[in-house]
Amino acid sequence: MKQYVGLNVSQRETAVCVVDQGGKILFEGKVASTPGALAKAIRKRAPAAERIGFETGAMASWLWHELKRVGLPVVCVDARHAHAALSVRMNKSDPNDARGLAELIRVGWYREVRVKSDDSQAIRALLVARSRLVGVRRDLENQIRSLLKEVGLLFPRAIGGQFRNRVRQLVDHEHTLRSIVDSLLAVHERVEEQQAVLDKRVRKAAKTDETTRRLMSSARKLPLRSSGSSSSCWAASICSRAKLTLNMRRSAQALEGPVARSG
Repeated sequence: MKQYVGLNVSQRETAVCVVDQGGKILFEGKVASTPGALAKAIRKRAPAAERIGFETGAMASWLWHELKRVGLPVVCVDARHAHAALSVRMNKSDPNDARGLAELIRVGWYREVRVKSDDSQAIRALLVARSRLVGVRRDLENQIRSLLKEVGLLFPRAIGGQFRNRVRQLVDHEHTLRSIVDSLLAVHERVEEQQAVLDKRVRKAAKTDETTRRLMSSARKLPLRSSGSSSSCWAASICSRAKLTLNMRRSAQALEGPVARSG
């Protein structure tokens, strides 16, 4: 007899519901939210599991890969699609959500989500970490500029070591803001050093990836932008926007004559 399992995953415990092909509940309970505990409970309570489903979430990728490695037929369900179906239930609780997921998996009324591979997840983590460091560095620069602007100290655009040198030139050792600015500049320098480390890793990864190298071979493609897309979708969107802009220029010229570059 085929069995279907619904998992409502939370940080500590996961609500488990097992139903048969007729919709009869065979088991309901909670187990620890670890791959080992879940695999043990599923093999014991649903040895003939046809499909095992849970919603997308922070732990979904990890659980999907670990349960897949031990040979369990897991599927990851779009959380928004599942929410639309589960919201019609009267009582909102973890066991009821697990029961609803089991029913969705049984009748096949769900939208499966493609889970990233371990390599793709690592690349995404690298790009997200670098993006966060860039944001922290930019916030520090804006904060320092704001502090100096309040006392009438302005200077043109500068980044990296040039930014720190210009700030130290404007704020002498006797200035009241010097100690505050020094603390921010120390953090700024450290963040820039770690950003350079991640930049080096991104460039190295871009050189070894065939898809990224193909994107970089076109005119003015940077490693970071190519690695971030790692597919032809990003390049296609850029080409589509460029083509649309060109068509708009041609139409405007045909109707009204030459147009400005910004128009």
